[in-house]
Amino acid sequence: MKKRNYKKEYKAFHAKPKQRKLRGLRNKARRIKKLKVGDSREVDHKQPLSKGGSNANTNLRITSRSKNRRKGAS
Repeated sequence: MKKRNYKKEYKAFHAKPKQRKLRGLRNKARRIKKLKVGDSREVDHKQPLSKGGSNANTNLRITSRSKNRRKGAS
């Protein structure tokens, strides 16, 4: 089995300016909803950031990790 090269993956995708901006927006949503580091819940954007959603309080809700990951960007 081939090992994953995480540094290469990060440079190829996660370090791109667009991805860094989206990560910053997701972290901002966690701060808005006052979720602490280590909290197992996640902030769900009713309209995803990738589809033009915002961090407005009306667009955010707290959900479980499994529910949020199942939903994806739909």
